[in-house]
Amino acid sequence: MVSKHLLEILRCPVCVREKEGLLILNKEYWLVCQDCSRKYPIVEDIPIMLIDEGNKWQSTPVETLPVPPPKPA
Repeated sequence: MVSKHLLEILRCPVCVREKEGLLILNKEYWLVCQDCSRKYPIVEDIPIMLIDEGNKWQSTPVETLPVPPPKPA
């Protein structure tokens, strides 16, 4: 599980430049940006904060995100 402190400081790498980029923990395995809807998987307790990963899941509805997420290729 990702620590509460880490969750408080993590921000979406795309949005943080111009907006808050606040991330919300969803299903214990996903960080969802409240500004752009990019979704970043948490794999083996490590948030994968790569922009390409966020882009890949951006149009996927939150309720259909796989649990656990697949490992990035």
